[in-house]
Amino acid sequence: MIAIFINAAAIIIGSAIGAVARKGIRQKYINVLNTAMGLCALVLGCNVAMASMQKTHYPVLFIFCLSLGGLLGTLLRLDQHMENATRSMSTSNLAEGITTAILMCCVGTLAMMGPVMSALYDDNTYLMTAATLNLVTMIVISSSYGFGTAVTAVVVFIWMSSIYGIAKLSQSFISEELISEVSLVGGILIAASGLGILNIKDCKTINLMPALIMPILFFAIKSLC
Repeated sequence: MIAIFINAAAIIIGSAIGAVARKGIRQKYINVLNTAMGLCALVLGCNVAMASMQKTHYPVLFIFCLSLGGLLGTLLRLDQHMENATRSMSTSNLAEGITTAILMCCVGTLAMMGPVMSALYDDNTYLMTAATLNLVTMIVISSSYGFGTAVTAVVVFIWMSSIYGIAKLSQSFISEELISEVSLVGGILIAASGLGILNIKDCKTINLMPALIMPILFFAIKSLC
């Protein structure tokens, strides 16, 4: 579990470094960083989605996950709640930055296999590598959106701890199939976030976030049948 705490700390430290650096950066350079982050998110998301698509055993599952997740997120008005929560902070588009940060830090093999390897084999290699990447990622994101993105640490801690706990309780539930399905959905959401950062299309990515839970529910129901 200590490596999960280190991941959360890395996100906070990265956010602090980026926020301090932001104060000495002119707006035109911040705009360039935004564009770079948008392109990286778009390409990374597409790459994760396509790679996961090659491994999936349920080619249409992601469609149902995104549809149901989007409907649930819209019903819960997640975008409005996020905007209200960040309205008092000075940084514009902070909700967009937090959403992007959460997706970048929670989706992928390192963020999902790391807690599993730690729980089952006491191997923290994946988690420590994830912490390093999260540190760098948050420096870039917070340099564009401010220190408010540090709240990502809470979400990442809960996400990794949940996977760690599930792996401890049920070794058979966390499978490569499940990781592939979550990564596929997550890759699409990262790409959608990139479109929003680039001002190409506001996909209301925060409303689609519940889609990440849908593959877990699918495999949970499947294991009971």
